[in-house]
Amino acid sequence: MAKSTLFDPAATGVIRLPEAAQFSEAGIVSRALHDQAGVRVTLFAFAAGQQLTEHATPARALVQILSGACEFTLAGKKTPLRAGDLLHMPPGLPHAVLATEAFSMLLTTIRETRAASAQP
Repeated sequence: MAKSTLFDPAATGVIRLPEAAQFSEAGIVSRALHDQAGVRVTLFAFAAGQQLTEHATPARALVQILSGACEFTLAGKKTPLRAGDLLHMPPGLPHAVLATEAFSMLLTTIRETRAASAQP
């Protein structure tokens, strides 16, 4: 059976994110670190100029910029981000990403249950 994530969910593990981020000169590389119980953690590496067109997801998202810089368009508003920034996006928010230079990010998505999202 092929391993679908870099972490074994039943074991302790350490990954050095700078080494795990795999850059391609003309693309976007994603690597799943964890995907279990409604939480997915994905490491992305974008070449300069690469972009993801506007989309939305039903999951809550946290984006941590690890290196470089990018521009997120959030519901039509451009927001520059750089290494060290953490972005929170509520479920359903339309967003797009542009790599203003090569950058890497850690994306954590949380698929909330109805009961959890109904609580204050």
